[in-house]
Amino acid sequence: MFEYIKGAVATLKPSHIILEANSVGYFIHISLNTYTQLHGNETAKLYIHQVIREDAHLLYGFFAETERELFRMLISVSGIGSNTAIMMFSSLSPDEIRSAILTENVNLLKSIKGIGIKTAQRVIIDLKDKVGKSPASEQIVASADNTLRNEALSALIMLGFAKKPVEKELDKILAANPKQSVESVIKQALKSL
Repeated sequence: MFEYIKGAVATLKPSHIILEANSVGYFIHISLNTYTQLHGNETAKLYIHQVIREDAHLLYGFFAETERELFRMLISVSGIGSNTAIMMFSSLSPDEIRSAILTENVNLLKSIKGIGIKTAQRVIIDLKDKVGKSPASEQIVASADNTLRNEALSALIMLGFAKKPVEKELDKILAANPKQSVESVIKQALKSL
């Protein structure tokens, strides 16, 4: 129902915020990650996920849309509720969670309070493909020495190819001839993918 709420910060605590928008105070649950981003701000815009239960209407707020998207993926996993997902964001950054899922790092996920080994494995199994399809800009960290590879990788992921096979193919192409244009590398990769 709510996409976002923008307003004045009335109260900011590590676990929640009260945002005043049009003379209405909204109690919104937040993670430590969001708290850190908001600390010291007089106004805030939070992307909202609303949970309606028989006994309560709860709002969960996120500093970035990508964080909310990952939260929604996490709560789709059996055994992970809203509070557990918020706990995950309070223990690890969204990028660390994504990385743990993509690299199948069960121990890192298991280190979060409330997450056992079976739940950590279920998160990886259920979300590995979904997290891999996140926008390429979040997955790729550009560095000066492999800008060509990153540009080609970004373009191919945007076209809908999975990251792992694309990386392997690009490594083969660039090993054979590292002095190519991005267009040339992408064309070669498209032929073999």
